[in-house]
Amino acid sequence: MIQSLAEKRDHLLDLIRKLESCVVAFSGGVDSAVVAKAAHLALGDRAVAVTRVSPSLASGEFEVARQVAQQIGIRHEIIQTNEMEDVAFTQNATDRCYHCKIDLYDHLEALIRRLGVKAIINGANADDLNDYRPGTTAGTERGVRSPLAECGITKTDVRMLAQDWGLVVWNKPAAPCLASRIAYGEAVTAERLARIDAAEQFLRSFGLQEVRVRYHRGNLARIEVPATAVCRISEPAIREQIIQYLKSLGFIYITLDLDGFRSGSLNEILEIAE
Repeated sequence: MIQSLAEKRDHLLDLIRKLESCVVAFSGGVDSAVVAKAAHLALGDRAVAVTRVSPSLASGEFEVARQVAQQIGIRHEIIQTNEMEDVAFTQNATDRCYHCKIDLYDHLEALIRRLGVKAIINGANADDLNDYRPGTTAGTERGVRSPLAECGITKTDVRMLAQDWGLVVWNKPAAPCLASRIAYGEAVTAERLARIDAAEQFLRSFGLQEVRVRYHRGNLARIEVPATAVCRISEPAIREQIIQYLKSLGFIYITLDLDGFRSGSLNEILEIAE
């Protein structure tokens, strides 16, 4: 039976209320912001938002998380994670996200023991269940709850709830970790993450909001922007600036994906393999 957004919202609040206390894996993106808001409404000071800081975090994302936590009024904790010390993560096999999430949940489990909190919850939504997400397996193994998914709340529902609640990130583009830009099989290094981050920040200076710089073997950068922006950044003056800047970062080949921006495009090779 199709539920209204109000019914889903009430179900979400009721589910979280029954947890009695929780920590929210909080990136500051719209999904985790909605979960944090719901947790604060349902549990008050028995809910804590926790943001991880690591080389995989894109510039500006920590500041956004701090701003959103302040807007919500939820207690906000910061942790430093160690995924870059795990070869299972840095070798960047197709299960990279699993090892990243295991490291995160290790830290959160230690935190909930210290805080005396009963549950860990994340921002996975109902649509995420249809995508390739090894991190979901890690959450299931560790007993992490996904209230949005459990309540059938989709990506569209999340943005509508965020807008209804007046959250500043209601229309913020998704910002997955920088490691997700590196092609499977290419090592994740702090230097590569920093290079990707700088390249994307530079491209945003041209007014682009959704942009990805994918790292491929041979120091090749594959730029994804919305299809409507492909012609604009191909203009000679802009194209030359992009080439010069990305080469100064250490990229050798600079390519523009004519298929345009699409989330998770590096997973397309997995579909071909299947």
